[in-house]
Amino acid sequence: MASRTKRLRGKPMLVACTAALALTGAGCMTASSGADAAAPAPASVNTISQADKAEGAKAHPQLIAEFGGAVSGPQADYVESVGKTIAMQSGLGNARSDFTVTLLNSPVNNAFAIPGGYVYVTRQLTALMNNEAELAGVLGHEVGHVAARHSAKRQKAATRNSIIGVLGSILSGVLLGDSSFGQLGQRLFSQGSQLLTLKYSRGQETEADNLGIAYLNRAGYDPRAMSTVLQSLARQNALESQLRGSRNQVPEWASTHPDPASRVREALARAGTNATGLTNRDTFLGRIDGLVYGDDPKQGIVDGSNFIHPELRLRFEAPDGYYMVNGTRSVSISGETGKAEFTTGSFDGNLDTYITQAFAGLTESNQQTITPQSIERTTINGLPAAYGTARVQGSNGPLDVVVFAYDFGGGKAYHFTTITQAGRAGVFNPMFKSMQRISTAEAGAVKARRLEVVTIRPGDTLQSLAARMAYDDAKLERFLVLNNLSTASRIVPGEKVKIVSY
Repeated sequence: MASRTKRLRGKPMLVACTAALALTGAGCMTASSGADAAAPAPASVNTISQADKAEGAKAHPQLIAEFGGAVSGPQADYVESVGKTIAMQSGLGNARSDFTVTLLNSPVNNAFAIPGGYVYVTRQLTALMNNEAELAGVLGHEVGHVAARHSAKRQKAATRNSIIGVLGSILSGVLLGDSSFGQLGQRLFSQGSQLLTLKYSRGQETEADNLGIAYLNRAGYDPRAMSTVLQSLARQNALESQLRGSRNQVPEWASTHPDPASRVREALARAGTNATGLTNRDTFLGRIDGLVYGDDPKQGIVDGSNFIHPELRLRFEAPDGYYMVNGTRSVSISGETGKAEFTTGSFDGNLDTYITQAFAGLTESNQQTITPQSIERTTINGLPAAYGTARVQGSNGPLDVVVFAYDFGGGKAYHFTTITQAGRAGVFNPMFKSMQRISTAEAGAVKARRLEVVTIRPGDTLQSLAARMAYDDAKLERFLVLNNLSTASRIVPGEKVKIVSY
């Protein structure tokens, strides 16, 4: 959660798709090894229209803000160069300057492209990759969606379904049973905009896959890279589910990065098992060395069940069995028995008004009006606090909504909004009570994790390298997934691998 005080009430209808989602469809068209037959040759008919350029230019700054800002410097310059090279293979533009390629400061595995020649990849997904061909393949797939004008073809679906936060979808489906009170879930969790999805059809995903592989061939890259990056994404999904615990997995249908494991074999078959081409592994690893990995301290850090924000000078702890996802404007907290969001709003010094406004923000014109039944004052770890509760009717029974707010002084307030089935709101009491201000020293001690590329030395083992990972749990599992290795992999002195350090 970035240090911002404004929340977006509406979102641009961006036809954006997460890399893992975009790379996750189902069946695939068969293509001969190394051939470009799977995709049409570049043609002037596919050039970027003035209307698309205007649409992309308008959405671009809003999208960057939603995804944590743009990374700058040599790492971003490198990603931009690779992205423009692969985008040029699409025939959409006549010059590299027709494309804008951005490395986003986001800790989730995303990549997408929007009309107008705008292409994006997050630093987290970039860090998961192991060579330049994989980077080109992911971006090529996204460009393929634009080249095939899938956004226009999906516009009716986008207008009908709207783009909503994934956790809001889960809330409506799991707690509410249907959409009778779904707007509340959408308003509660739509702020996690890094979780936005817009699913393309099975055929459109197949077409984008084929285009991406064709672009790799045209640029001289190894087309098998599409299958290896899919494999890394599948393994990352499995690891995240394991770390959350089997009872707290995000359903595949609503995940921001659905399991792409079933697509690995198909992508390899389309590329051809004997295909060849450049991977530029050493160049890639050298250029991404030092990327921030995971949460950026400027947006707050999720560390297990703890959230700490050094700039806002606060910390809190999620309830046992819950997991958190950090966004640019909010933190979502999810578990089996409830959902919550931590965020902020405008504050005039009156907590009662603040809480009433937070409830009002959950109310849609065609839904129930939500007002707190009462507002109670309290003190939490020295912070003036107040909370309001409301009981509302969902399709499967009554629900409890709580807004719990804290006055941090200086015109700043922050709050939790929680929703549970009636009578279960107490599950969040430990979280409410855990909120506290942190000292300057505590804030200064928060450090970013970074990707570090190291050279394997004689005597190194998978276990000794994994021991250097900056985590308290699952060190070996994290190391293996990060490098797309297995416990049976042989490592060779002189080769390079990635670790995560402070």
